[in-house]
Amino acid sequence: MQKTSSRLLSLLSLLQTHRDWSGEDLAERLVVTARTVRRDIDRLRELGYLISTVKGPGGGYRLEAGAQMPPMLFDDGQAVALALALQSAATGITVAEDAARALATLRQVMPPRLRHRIDLLRITAVQPPATDGTLQADAQVLVDLSRAIHAREEVRFDYVSGPGASGDVRRVQPHHLVTWRHRWYLVAWDLDREDWRTFRADRIRPRTPTGPRFTPRELPGGNVSAFVTSRFRGNDGTTTDWPCRGEVVLHLPAAEVAPFAEDGIVEELGPHHCRLTLGSWSWTGLAAALGRFDTDIDVIGPPQLATAFANLATRYARAAATGPGTGSTP
Repeated sequence: MQKTSSRLLSLLSLLQTHRDWSGEDLAERLVVTARTVRRDIDRLRELGYLISTVKGPGGGYRLEAGAQMPPMLFDDGQAVALALALQSAATGITVAEDAARALATLRQVMPPRLRHRIDLLRITAVQPPATDGTLQADAQVLVDLSRAIHAREEVRFDYVSGPGASGDVRRVQPHHLVTWRHRWYLVAWDLDREDWRTFRADRIRPRTPTGPRFTPRELPGGNVSAFVTSRFRGNDGTTTDWPCRGEVVLHLPAAEVAPFAEDGIVEELGPHHCRLTLGSWSWTGLAAALGRFDTDIDVIGPPQLATAFANLATRYARAAATGPGTGSTP
């Protein structure tokens, strides 16, 4: 028979699988009597774990959420995963201090073998360079929005659309909080504009109290990840395809193009040529993106892409004619 402390940890590990356990099943797994299981359940309750008794023919037990944080048990894989997640969060701004303290606490109580693994896997999540005036979402704002989403309550907030813009009051039915390229966004149904909108959380200043409860609408496409990707690509939220997609031949080796093609498709045509299929939110934007490869370009299609190149060529020629040293003024 296992020692009491070891047996309690084994029992707790079983209960944390979030299912109902009968006393007989627990006794069989732990190789003890049903009476011993009952005593161990009482010991875990004394430690702060809320374990309810499941009624029924066989009876049983279920681990519930308690009012206070009791001692927690992680297996090796969970402990390593949690530490790595905390390392990533500790490099941000919104919850950096809390994440760093949690990581220090977790590392302190880790056995040496796990602590060594964490030290070998120490990482740094590099954040994109911040520009002047760049703000991060306030943790309390995220908590308030999350609570409203869970409670299905309408929200009013002051929203500033950009630097120097005057704020306006928005009334929304909040649907999801998401992250996109290191920023937090609120996906919501805008009641005044009668359409879906995506708001930067760092520009939201919630007003109190919240509004009435509502029945959530179906998000276009039914998938929040696909919806957000679609909106940031200039679509209606039902497809993740780019609105504009073109195909060109670049006079560069495929190996030199592939690292910078992002989600484009690169096909090798020879040692000095490759075919690139790329998308963008507009034809002009696509032509400009292709121009950054600084090489000769042959347009395969569609015609809108060739027209966009022609328009850019005219625009760039005009810009060159008015540049310093040309003797021209705008």
